[in-house]
Amino acid sequence: MKTYHVEGMTCQHCVHAVEEAVKALSNIQEVHVNLKTGTLKITGSVDEAKLKKAIEGEGYKLV
Repeated sequence: MKTYHVEGMTCQHCVHAVEEAVKALSNIQEVHVNLKTGTLKITGSVDEAKLKKAIEGEGYKLV
């Protein structure tokens, strides 16, 4: 499981948007987003450039 930090999330809608954007990528098995800590945990194989693009496409920043 890889852990990333996401900036800009302020509510549960944000969490849902990030989860759905990441789940749409190929080879993702599990996605967990924690609003309080601003973390994104992913199980599976992910292209980090595509991950960044998906998250930034929703208006958030992958740190």
